[in-house]
Amino acid sequence: MLYQLYETQRALLSPFAEFASAAGQLYSHPLSPFAHGPLAPRVAAGLDLMHRLAKAYEKPGFSIDNVDVDGVPVAVQERVAIEKPFCRLLRFKRFTDDAAMLTRMKDQPAVLVVAPLSGHHSTLLRDTVKQLLREHKVFITDWTDARMVPLEVGPFHLDDYVAYVREFIEHIGPKVHVISVCQPTVPVLAAVSLQASAKRTLPRSMTMMGGPIDARKSPTAVNNLAMNKSHSWFENNVIYRVPSNFPGAGRPVYPGFLQHTGFVAMNPDRHLSSHYDYFLDLVRGDDDGAEGHRQFYDEYNAVLDLPAEYYLDTIKTVFQDFSLVNGTWSVQGEPVRPQDITQCGLLTVEGELDDISGAGQTAAAHDLCAGIPKQHQQHLTVKGAGHYGIFSGRRWRELAYPVVRDFIAAHDHALPGQRHRHKPAAKG
Repeated sequence: MLYQLYETQRALLSPFAEFASAAGQLYSHPLSPFAHGPLAPRVAAGLDLMHRLAKAYEKPGFSIDNVDVDGVPVAVQERVAIEKPFCRLLRFKRFTDDAAMLTRMKDQPAVLVVAPLSGHHSTLLRDTVKQLLREHKVFITDWTDARMVPLEVGPFHLDDYVAYVREFIEHIGPKVHVISVCQPTVPVLAAVSLQASAKRTLPRSMTMMGGPIDARKSPTAVNNLAMNKSHSWFENNVIYRVPSNFPGAGRPVYPGFLQHTGFVAMNPDRHLSSHYDYFLDLVRGDDDGAEGHRQFYDEYNAVLDLPAEYYLDTIKTVFQDFSLVNGTWSVQGEPVRPQDITQCGLLTVEGELDDISGAGQTAAAHDLCAGIPKQHQQHLTVKGAGHYGIFSGRRWRELAYPVVRDFIAAHDHALPGQRHRHKPAAKG
């Protein structure tokens, strides 16, 4: 019922949002007589803010058409490498007429970025991808909004997530480096562990950023909610059926709007201040400041639904049973043994001010991966960075990325003994 009420509210607000947008033009367009009154800037700013608060936010695009590689502009084309019911593996293919640049790019490392399936779209990692493209071939997981997946496709469990990651690693091949951001650090470590146990294709390095490998360490408000409520509480209170106006009608999901509400509730003062600053930027005519606000909230307010099975599996496996760190996790009958990983570099990255994944949660991967030689393990704490700062923005570009880049470069070769079988990548 809550989901239906939310959709009803969204439908009722839609014409109001359009009206606010149109009315705002009356007070801002230079040819309008209303735009020249003394209060016109404030009225226009207020209407613009109302429009943005009432409008629906759809999934944005990556919009990466080109990238600067060593001072040379290189065109970028977004391609679908693999399409699965709940995820697309995207590749950002780079093109240039510069022969020397082509040769240089051919030898650059391939990186699989595993984006979180936790409420926001993978485009949240746009800055991550754009920075990596300067010196890497980049693939990313683009998770599908569960409300768009027909019910007859079937469920999607955490085990399926792990299977997807394993398939993507096999597709890209043994020269791949894997970067997991936030939530996927756990299933990615499981996927690589299973690959090692089965002596299948391994990535040359794993970079794990701000994820709950061991959520017992420095628990945050997010961790406490998951740990202090029973599994049945989550089943009964946050799982809803997709309404009939979507392709996935009837599918049980954890709605994205609930996740979004929870994130906003964690820092309400910050969001109120940000919207007030946006209003003042509009009044002052500060276009750059206003555009920065729009870009952030166009991304932040665009959310997706999570398959209920996957969400509940994650709550139980990661935040209640701590199955990975306790050594009790099995995926489709196969035990997850991180200690079996021996020929793969491991870099963990945490933000000093992260209020979603606490200090030490990601670094716990080092103790689990005891088979990786110490000289191939590294940890970075990004000073002054919150959760998003470790993969987006100035601190990502200036503090985190150089370490990630150098670690990948140092491991862009097969470690001794890395001779695991590889299934050839599918053509196209």
